[in-house]
Amino acid sequence: MQTVTLNNGIAMPILGFGVYQIPDDRTEQAVTDALAAGYRLIDTAAAYRNEQAVGRAIKNSGIPREDLFVTTKLWVQDAGEGNTERAFAASLDRLGLDYLDLYLIHQPYGDYYSEWRAMQRLHEEGRIRAIGVSNFPLDRLVDLITQNEITPAVNQVEVNPFHQRQDYQLRMRELGVQIESWGPFAEGRNNLFNDPTLTAIAHARGKSVAQIVLRWLVQRGVVAIPKSVRPDRMAENIAVFDFTLTHDEMTRIATLDTAQSQFFDHRDPDWVRQLGTRRID
Repeated sequence: MQTVTLNNGIAMPILGFGVYQIPDDRTEQAVTDALAAGYRLIDTAAAYRNEQAVGRAIKNSGIPREDLFVTTKLWVQDAGEGNTERAFAASLDRLGLDYLDLYLIHQPYGDYYSEWRAMQRLHEEGRIRAIGVSNFPLDRLVDLITQNEITPAVNQVEVNPFHQRQDYQLRMRELGVQIESWGPFAEGRNNLFNDPTLTAIAHARGKSVAQIVLRWLVQRGVVAIPKSVRPDRMAENIAVFDFTLTHDEMTRIATLDTAQSQFFDHRDPDWVRQLGTRRID
């Protein structure tokens, strides 16, 4: 598996497995199948309500802990240093792990400065190998970096062929922050799997549209966490290291960028209110 090196020297797989929206009763089997397919980066969150199932799959896999890269996320309601430490401990307990590889602030709302102070302390204690954020716009990311000791290792944001964020990736690279894609397939929005440009490249290559999208992200240096509950799709999605897209193909995919989210705008007041007040327990 190809890796990227985070700003603290930690190696992170460039392709992993996400469990967002996988029901709890199907998560254990999905993660078991993903690990069998070769995935070693597993991404979950407290808000997904399936950390325990992820933990069971990890425990029963027999894979040495040091060979895995496990990410989970802190929800908005757990603001405050004490709450953050308790939420971290609860996630760790649900996962059945002694440490995390990556812990992210899930949303750029609430008192994320106090959350970050607690996460810095947990990192310094060796309980988290790397800390980062998710869904942070550039201004909030820069402000967080400016006011704190540790620069986030990762910012997990929406990146897909219709919302490519090339300039954002460049700015994050300058800051030393690794970009990670959630929703690499845009959940099929904008008819992604039947897009003429992507299907033409896929047909010419003898690959699937999903493989073309993931290879495009890999070549850009974007970590991606595709999701599936089908073992055949899991195997297909990870099989993207035996070919390289040409400059012309990468350029053609670049023309698909709308510079618009396929989901929602994290600066939209209605979404800020909805996410910022949603409780998960």
